[in-house]
Amino acid sequence: MELTKEQEAILQGSKGETMAKVMKTLIMYGEIFGAQKLVPVTSRYNHLVTSFGLKALGPVYDLMNQLLEAGAVSGQKFSVDPRPLDPNVPANLLQKLVFKKFMYSKQDFYEDQLTKMGLMNADAFTCACYLDEVGNRPQKGEVLSWAESSAVVYANSVLGARCNRNSGIMDLMGSIAGYVPYFGLLTDEGRKATWVVKIKTTKKPEAQLLGSAIGMKVMEDVPYVVGLDKWLGNTLDDAACAYLKDFGAATASNGAVGLYHIAGLTPEAQELGEKLIVPEAKVYEIDDAELERVKREYPLVWKNPNAKPKLCFVGCPHLSLEQLKTWTENLEKGLKAVGKAKVVIPTVFTTAPAVKKAFDKTPYAARLAKTGVILSCICPLMYMNNPLCGSMPVITCSNKLRTYTTARYYTESEILTRITKGGEGK
Repeated sequence: MELTKEQEAILQGSKGETMAKVMKTLIMYGEIFGAQKLVPVTSRYNHLVTSFGLKALGPVYDLMNQLLEAGAVSGQKFSVDPRPLDPNVPANLLQKLVFKKFMYSKQDFYEDQLTKMGLMNADAFTCACYLDEVGNRPQKGEVLSWAESSAVVYANSVLGARCNRNSGIMDLMGSIAGYVPYFGLLTDEGRKATWVVKIKTTKKPEAQLLGSAIGMKVMEDVPYVVGLDKWLGNTLDDAACAYLKDFGAATASNGAVGLYHIAGLTPEAQELGEKLIVPEAKVYEIDDAELERVKREYPLVWKNPNAKPKLCFVGCPHLSLEQLKTWTENLEKGLKAVGKAKVVIPTVFTTAPAVKKAFDKTPYAARLAKTGVILSCICPLMYMNNPLCGSMPVITCSNKLRTYTTARYYTESEILTRITKGGEGK
């Protein structure tokens, strides 16, 4: 790898042994993927994926201590994924014991390390750090050192920033050094589409379901999606961004997509159009039947397929402010239609702390509370990692949560029916 004089000096120890190790780590990481150089991280803030104080992550805490002791702190302030715990989310005494004593016993200790390392603020715990209320929204063309698959794909696709799908800790290394290896989605060539996905549905496709279908088909490749602007329009307004947030999270978790282009809508697609598509691109057509096939083939891993759901999660990734308002309105209509005042299944909506504060200032907050829904900033995935929670019948409209846990997927309309009326949500 070709290094600048400054990079070579850091590697040789000009900023101490610890910084030299950080630089060496980044170089080794880049060389695995054929990177010929390192490029500066240009974003104002970073985003780290590792937010949870798992007892088993002893090496992470040791590494953080070494970095802090050497003064090798993040070159940027950063946000981090959601906290794994919230006392307001339903859990019995035994589940709480497992959380506190056997799983996340190092949470307070680790959060102290994160604060010393450069955490933006006490509210910067969310997987949707790019939401306006959070304040970590990179600009088009900026180079990032992020991890968290749903955040990376959103930054690349909707915002036009540049970031590879980094792993936890590598995100921090890039921020500390101020450089990342130049390969993959940082390059013009790496951002070209090798798939053309043609949307031929008769109605607006469910965001999470469409993203799932595309992710499982193209895997880590870049898709150029044609026909979705028919349903979303040509402006990245709140509704379109919320849709693409959930769509992208599904492509990234059900597959390994780090970037997608939506014809007529996302920045690079508007700028370059079909020039983004490589000549030998494969084609994938999606109609109503294809989406139904994908949904029908999801595995059901509940011990009792006919069990009554004990919990519902909505918001993985975290809900936006407009989504919270829309869900509140739809809940009220759904409950009124069946003559009920509160949801019939314990339900948790999750959002970013800063979004929750903004929502709490609106009349919608009291209206949502009346429905019996709990509003939390927890990470549903981290909650479900508790084996005593994972064994429960939990439902969700998140394909990411479905993929990584035992939660059962339903579309948003089916979820609304189940939590207001009960039954099969059909």
